[in-house]
Amino acid sequence: MPVEILDLHSLSNDGIPNLDLSKQIMDGLSRPVGKKEIPTMLLYNEQGLRLYDDITTAAKEYYLFGAEEEILKNRADEIIGTMHRHGRSGDLRETNEVVLELGAGALRKTSHILLGLSRFAEREKLSSPITYYALDLEKRELERTLGEIDNSDIGARLTGKVTTKGMCGTYDDGLKYVQDGGLLLSDNESGGSNLPSTQANNITRLAEALVRESSPIPSDGSSSSEGEAFASTDSESNGTLDSLPSSPIDGGPESPSAAQRALHIMFLGSSIGNFPREGATSFLRSLPLRAGMGDTLLLGLDHDNAKEKIEEAYNDKKGYTRRFIMNGLRSAGRTLGDENLFDEKNWEYVNKYNEGERRHEAYFKSKCSQVITEPTSNAQFNIIENELLKIEESFKYSDTDAYALFTNANLRPIERWTDSRGQYSLWLLERPPFMFPLLRSPSLLGDGEKLNTKLLNPPALSIPSRQDWEELWDAWDFITRRMIPPSMLHEKPIDLRHICLFYFGHIPTFLDIHLSRLLKEPHTDPDAFKYVFERGIDPDVDDPNQCHPHSEVPTQEEDWPSLNSILAFQGRVRARLMKLYDDIDSGVIPLTRKVCRVLFLTLEHEAMHAETLLYMLIQRAGTGTIPPSGFTVPHWKSLATGWNDAPLPDNATVVLGPETITLGHDDPEDQDLQHKGEDALNHEYGWDNEGPKRVVEVEKFRISWRPVTNGEFYLYYTGEGKGKVECPASWFQEGGAMKVRTLYGPVSMDVAYNWPVITSYDSLSTYAQVKGGRLPTEPELRLFYDKFKAGYEGGANVGFRNWHPVPSTTGLAKASGRGTNGGVWEWTSTVFEQTEGFVSSALYPGYSADFFDGKHQVVLGGSYATIPRIADRRTFRNWYQRNYPYAWVGGRIVYDA
Repeated sequence: MPVEILDLHSLSNDGIPNLDLSKQIMDGLSRPVGKKEIPTMLLYNEQGLRLYDDITTAAKEYYLFGAEEEILKNRADEIIGTMHRHGRSGDLRETNEVVLELGAGALRKTSHILLGLSRFAEREKLSSPITYYALDLEKRELERTLGEIDNSDIGARLTGKVTTKGMCGTYDDGLKYVQDGGLLLSDNESGGSNLPSTQANNITRLAEALVRESSPIPSDGSSSSEGEAFASTDSESNGTLDSLPSSPIDGGPESPSAAQRALHIMFLGSSIGNFPREGATSFLRSLPLRAGMGDTLLLGLDHDNAKEKIEEAYNDKKGYTRRFIMNGLRSAGRTLGDENLFDEKNWEYVNKYNEGERRHEAYFKSKCSQVITEPTSNAQFNIIENELLKIEESFKYSDTDAYALFTNANLRPIERWTDSRGQYSLWLLERPPFMFPLLRSPSLLGDGEKLNTKLLNPPALSIPSRQDWEELWDAWDFITRRMIPPSMLHEKPIDLRHICLFYFGHIPTFLDIHLSRLLKEPHTDPDAFKYVFERGIDPDVDDPNQCHPHSEVPTQEEDWPSLNSILAFQGRVRARLMKLYDDIDSGVIPLTRKVCRVLFLTLEHEAMHAETLLYMLIQRAGTGTIPPSGFTVPHWKSLATGWNDAPLPDNATVVLGPETITLGHDDPEDQDLQHKGEDALNHEYGWDNEGPKRVVEVEKFRISWRPVTNGEFYLYYTGEGKGKVECPASWFQEGGAMKVRTLYGPVSMDVAYNWPVITSYDSLSTYAQVKGGRLPTEPELRLFYDKFKAGYEGGANVGFRNWHPVPSTTGLAKASGRGTNGGVWEWTSTVFEQTEGFVSSALYPGYSADFFDGKHQVVLGGSYATIPRIADRRTFRNWYQRNYPYAWVGGRIVYDA
């Protein structure tokens, strides 16, 4: 039976799309010395593809192919299982699916995924086969490779479960086909995504990437060696797709119908490295992945490995890569009309790895001065001796590079798989319902265009932009409207806080009160909301009757305002805020530091309450709280395997100090009206307890690389600490087994064993003392963070990257110790009290001062639900009562040195 190929374009130039290569060659040769280049596409004619096959099968130095194949061979079932853990309602068996591979090549590696899909389809008893499309540039190659699959043992095992088809064309062709409804909609539907158009250089880069992945399929039809162990759904009772509650206030996201097929894109081989970094971001942003709908991207990324390793990978001892590269000269000559135009004896292949840019570069080096004469136009190009002519470059990705790429491309990592030598990773990614950008990144429109009004892109820690508000509102609305069922609105998940409905009203009321004071205008109707919702409660844990001043709230359910009235009020207040931005931009209201401070204060206030609401809701996860729909449900078993295999620091502690450090910053509120315009816009704002700036001497000390884990604390709690510390509120006893709470419901201690434990200061302080240490002071922990905290850009688990903690990554030599703490705040032994020079905020006088009672400890850092502008602001200080069990705070041990 012939292979079904969708021919989306006409080919020329020896099977390479006609992208006017002649002009590109001549333009590249016309550049000045040190800038000359010719198109990478020239490497991938028919002869080039065969030579590349030799590299992947015979050049042992070229580790990328083998590392990726190892992951796919051993982890295919985990990858497939994780792809299908999106918490959609409806019967998975009735949902058609499409897997689209960009640059499928000879399908040797892909065969492991195809077999994994086959096993998945059989287990789930899918009513229709999964459709796999291989997108590539050359129709004959697609016919050959897909035909080999069909006629092999693999093809027999796919029958009735996975249908394989080809798609012949460029990225632009394939994307247009998807946008026009070719894959996502049934035959009787039409339409497509309103996605940004792709630029010509992206088409060229992808065309180069598409043909880079080519090698023969295995003759033995081998499959994942250990995948069956991960094939079934997790044993965690609340982690399966079928058990997720689905009755949020707003009805939640619309689930895709059977006609709207789930789309899984694969882009393997680190082919994204063929793009410049900005081009890679633009390319990934343009992929037709729908937010919150279960679409995924499986992306291969080469690590920033050692210089010698990378240079050997692209210049092997037996010369396979050299022959592949030198074929580009013959291809260039043939394109210009004379295959012998570039005399090979006058050129040699050289390569180098630019460590600073993490970029491999491949060149032709001229052995002599020579003149290249183009046959048609007789144009001449002078080449001097030793001049370099670039033919290819490949960007490598550190963890910081990878997370920056994903965040800028509006993608959230679901899971990561790394080969046994730590050289290469496969990342499974999705478009989340909301996410936060990198702090240093300019705001972007959907098509990558920079915003240009002054309040749309202010400095990172200055006044919030409109986009900052919109992103926060997306998060707030997601939490309040999708995760709280109507039945919980009048319930208290924890006794020390108000009912859930209070927080719906508190946030817009707090904002409205401060806007009215700033603008000297009346409050938004209904005016009475300010009496009910102005301020919440944070009572004394030991005596809840003792509490700071707060609003008096109704005691009967029927006396509370209705949810609809609160949401309508919220909409009016938000519109009022956006009008303020309009008035600032138009000059109606001058931009002063006071205006900026009100905007800063109200945004961060809302962000902090989002986290508070979540640590309340987690106490009812599995018994009321709805898991975060639209985010892929974690594959706990697969994640735990990776966490357990992750490298550990060579030593458990590091010695720091003595050292002088600076805490806090100067941000005098009494000068706000004196600073206007750019001075106000460029100022870094903070809460009153962040100032003033002060210098502190830190003595020598020894500190743990990583926070105390659930596993470590559990061994203590059930052993020598039994009866000496309380059971953490983050744990949950179920069926005789201790489990750890997550917003998806409790998971086993084995899964969360390496997460930082979340418990009270009193419990962690007792644990630290038993271990011969103590909890760090604020200056000690700040010094550690200054040296080793990776931050949001470096992959820190903040800003809803995950909806649960993860193991810490600090202390590894490769990253010079830098890493993340796993997504928790951290206790310090510093009491939260008034510092010398402290001045209470005039806008919010009781924010800090109400808690200078000797019962609160300073905490630093941020949890997985802390927004990046708070988690990454060095001066930010939080605080909790030392015996408060609910906040997401962990801690690490310090020893006197």
